[in-house]
Amino acid sequence: MEEAIYQLKITLKDISPSIWRRFLVKNNITFHHLHTIIQDIMGWENYHLYEFKVNEVYISAPNPDEFRKNILNSQRKRLNTLITEEGQRFLYAYDFGDDWIHQILVEKILPYDEKLKHPVCLKGKRACPLEDCGGSMGHVHLLEVLKNPEHKEYEDIKEWAGEDYDPEYFNLDYINRMLKNIRW
Repeated sequence: MEEAIYQLKITLKDISPSIWRRFLVKNNITFHHLHTIIQDIMGWENYHLYEFKVNEVYISAPNPDEFRKNILNSQRKRLNTLITEEGQRFLYAYDFGDDWIHQILVEKILPYDEKLKHPVCLKGKRACPLEDCGGSMGHVHLLEVLKNPEHKEYEDIKEWAGEDYDPEYFNLDYINRMLKNIRW
């Protein structure tokens, strides 16, 4: 497949209202490169293992402790070898303890643009959940506690989350400044 630009939309599953991002990437990057981009656009800290699932194919960073043998190396496998058409969906899992599952949709396949030197985030909604908050159930609990200053856990959670944590906050300019550091 010739070089192209993919417009992708990633949505964090099991969270309502939705947390999502729309972004552009080159179609010939590796899945590991896509993982790095997702970490920046979603606001994750890249502390944990990850895995992509395209149809029944799993792609992840090499792990000598992995018991499954049919996993493709994310540092070698390129996006355009498995992702080839608009409307295609695949999964991205991050942090197997909290089990954050994201659905990725190929919204558009655009002509290659040599002026595009790095990934670009076009739009998004809401802040990503805090790292290690306990998955979607822990995130919901955290938000409920933060709404109620009378809750017995309020002070502890407020301190852990930080005074400035706002679950509705999304800063497109900041994300794109981060993405400028990621070159093709």
